[in-house]
Amino acid sequence: MRRAVCPGSFDPIHNGHLEVIARAAGLFDEVIVAVSTNYTKKYRFTLEERMDMARETLASLRGIIVEPMGEGLLAEYCRQRGATAIVKGLRSSSDFDYELPMATMNRQLTGVETVFLPAEAHYIHLSSTLIKEVAQLGGDVSDFVPKSVLKRILAGESAPDQRRSG
Repeated sequence: MRRAVCPGSFDPIHNGHLEVIARAAGLFDEVIVAVSTNYTKKYRFTLEERMDMARETLASLRGIIVEPMGEGLLAEYCRQRGATAIVKGLRSSSDFDYELPMATMNRQLTGVETVFLPAEAHYIHLSSTLIKEVAQLGGDVSDFVPKSVLKRILAGESAPDQRRSG
């Protein structure tokens, strides 16, 4: 079985994420969407809410598992799960410059390869941070997130000042 890990904080998961994950599902037998927590970041949604949104929006895809990544190195997480690849979406050359050293380190640590998938042109501008900022200022983000995620954003779940890590 060819298994890959698609890691991210997914705060919130958006259409750019979904497009990359769907493409990864076509390349691998199983894709683990590993929802991570960076304890230095402030999150709009809790870990449980981010996992719920990922499960809801990915339910129609075959071979997708959503689970928390937990603490520790991504390379070690992949080794423990039997994953041979990490899938990362790239929006620009700056994403590549940021991801390449990590990909090299992960390969040297456990042998896991990183597969880079370029974002579709109409998703290049998307980031969870930008979506949260636009929504917080009253902008319409409905074209950028799945309906179930939009409902949560509009409902004001987990106000930004009230929640930190997952």
